[in-house]
Amino acid sequence: MKATWRGTTIAESNETVVVEGNHYFPRASVRAQLLQPSDTTTHCPWKGTANYHSLSVNGELNRDAAWYYAEPKAAAANITDRIAFWKGVEITG
Repeated sequence: MKATWRGTTIAESNETVVVEGNHYFPRASVRAQLLQPSDTTTHCPWKGTANYHSLSVNGELNRDAAWYYAEPKAAAANITDRIAFWKGVEITG
């Protein structure tokens, strides 16, 4: 699977985990230099607290376009150390 935004590959892996229709990429497969920290958090009753990153590609910023669960609840342990994308990020396989 490949995650792209504005023609730039953000992540690529054959080992994504799909949860609720979202592909969670292993953190090691994500181009960390394209991620910027964000203070945004949300809460899912069964996965826990999600933290966000913004994407920075060629001077353009896509705020909070990537999320991850730093300490997922037991029911979501399979997404530990994984990142998912939205807000215009294309996921193709």
